[in-house]
Amino acid sequence: MVWKCCKGVLSLMLVFGVCGATAQTPGTPVKNIVLVHGAWVDGSGWKPVYEILVRDGYTVSIVQEPLTSFEADVTATKRILAQQQGDCILVGHSYGGAVITEAGSDPHVVGLVYIAAHMPDAGESERADGKKFPSALSQTTAVKKTPDGFTYIDPSEFSEYFAADLPRETAAFSAHSQMLIPDINFEAKITTPAWRTKPSWMLVATADKTINPDLERWYAARAHSHTVEVEGASHAVYESRPKEVAAVIEDAAQHAR
Repeated sequence: MVWKCCKGVLSLMLVFGVCGATAQTPGTPVKNIVLVHGAWVDGSGWKPVYEILVRDGYTVSIVQEPLTSFEADVTATKRILAQQQGDCILVGHSYGGAVITEAGSDPHVVGLVYIAAHMPDAGESERADGKKFPSALSQTTAVKKTPDGFTYIDPSEFSEYFAADLPRETAAFSAHSQMLIPDINFEAKITTPAWRTKPSWMLVATADKTINPDLERWYAARAHSHTVEVEGASHAVYESRPKEVAAVIEDAAQHAR
């Protein structure tokens, strides 16, 4: 299924029935959603999407990853998955895509949604995959590193490379409330990619400067993901375009099983 999002309007372009390893028979909609944030931010950025999903009758949980190691982030996600009462849709943004790829083998998960996210295969890391289609951010010196190996985006450049379509005040707050993440997290290799056996959706942010949109498209094509493109959206699409993001998640909830 390939959709196009342009200026807030979602229109169906093509229906394609292959997703993940096998096509899924439509059934009862999934009502539980688990949201996983990416690098340098925390779960509070999901608030606009959370509010839409809750209003529409979904039960939503938000993982607060420690970002201290990839293993710790996967464990934190599995901890929330274990609390789910029934099946759920697991959603990851950015680095969170690698986390849900590893954690998504949990039996509660029946579908995966990648929001401008990494989607590595077994033995791959997001850093290695990123070299296939370098991002605008990767070609700058905006990512800084502390003496003990934690990374962050220079606050003065955060808006340009991460959140160009957010209000200035919102982007500035995100820039100055970053959660630092060890550089080694981006080199973690996936062992069992959940998207190989479960249906997946990918939202491509076409103006993303943190992850190259062509990499997002490449991931989606490889996984046979249902794909949505949001024109002009930055990497912070989950905050700037919550209606489009929520629509993708709800589509997954309606069709994952």
